Amino acid sequence: MKTKYLSWLTACVLFFPYSANAMRGEFNVDRWYEMLESVRTRATADGISADTINSTLRSPAFIPSIVRSDKNQAEFKLTLDGYLARTVNSTRIAQGQKMRATYPTMLSRVENKYGVPPHIMLAFWGMESNYGAVKSRHKLTDAFFTLMYDGRRETFFTNQLVALMKIADKNKLDINNIYGSWAGAMGHFQFIPTTLQQYGADGSGDGRIDIINNIGDAMFSAGNYLNKLGWDKNQRIVRQVILPADFDISLLDGKTKFTLPQWAAMGVTNPDGSAIPQNEMLAGLVADVAEITNMRAQASQTAAPDTDVAPMPVITAYLTYPNFYRIKKWNNSNWYAIAIATLADQLH
Repeated sequence: MKTKYLSWLTACVLFFPYSANAMRGEFNVDRWYEMLESVRTRATADGISADTINSTLRSPAFIPSIVRSDKNQAEFKLTLDGYLARTVNSTRIAQGQKMRATYPTMLSRVENKYGVPPHIMLAFWGMESNYGAVKSRHKLTDAFFTLMYDGRRETFFTNQLVALMKIADKNKLDINNIYGSWAGAMGHFQFIPTTLQQYGADGSGDGRIDIINNIGDAMFSAGNYLNKLGWDKNQRIVRQVILPADFDISLLDGKTKFTLPQWAAMGVTNPDGSAIPQNEMLAGLVADVAEITNMRAQASQTAAPDTDVAPMPVITAYLTYPNFYRIKKWNNSNWYAIAIATLADQLH
């Protein structure tokens, strides 16, 4: 068996440009082989079939571009306005409206079973894969083997690979034909295997769960996930508001929560200046603090020579309700959660 792996890896050296370390002869073939054998041992102990194990280990590949992607993830630098302009555009809104007309029955079934309205489902679908238009190009077994070998999060990615093997086994899927992102997310709603294991649901009634090729399974799985996160169809996600120019920006982290009357007492109003609702719901407050800081600095530079007072711009922010924090369990980004809310409102 080892000879088989080593022969394949020798061939790969001629095909893959590996990483800089591998090109200097530092790719550790013994470590690679030991990793594969460890997967075989664990998968066997977990009751995964020999067919799935052998398929998984038949021709594993090390993909240098995945290592580079993992090590060079760009720091997020878009402003909130820039992020929203990129993610909630007219094309995505129009395509979401088209998908709503295309899948009315399936969307209604998801709402009836899981309590997640169509416009919410469509917003997640649009954000995650542009309604399935974004096609993943990495074979997931190769992605996981590569990231396991790289070692930064070996345990995490090993768990993802084993979960993928169990999913393929249970649902009679060809594991070598399951593709996803370089980081291991797959399907219309970009689930990682352990999330799919926990929340996957059969939406087509065929007794299998395939969130890549079956839109019903993908929608039911996403609806089930949001339901388990506690989605409340009767609550909004955010409310856009404006703040006094001298508002304390340390409160705009989304973690500091007050009741709506307490926020109102600090000068938070609707964009037209009217009062926000006065019920006792707790809410956070999120805004682009870096952009506010920049605007304040620019305003101070334009102050009249004979005064220290500078005209301050209106501050736009978002009151964040419980559903906002449920979205953050899906993707822990304030910008992402606001984009979901904004796109959902456009598709309501």
